[in-house]
Amino acid sequence: MEIQSLTVSERIILAEALWDSVVAEGSEIELTEAQKLELDRRLKAFELDQDRGAPWADVKARILSK
Repeated sequence: MEIQSLTVSERIILAEALWDSVVAEGSEIELTEAQKLELDRRLKAFELDQDRGAPWADVKARILSK
């Protein structure tokens, strides 16, 4: 079966099923070194200025309004 022959909805359902199967196994997803460094950088920036950024509700509303 070719994935492209599936509808968009069917592909989304397939992707969800794949993700759920990974989560069900309790597998940890290994971060790359670059990802770890980026998370550390963001955490440090937050610790230095906790007022920086925006609440998730605001960010989500801004994204959805586009």
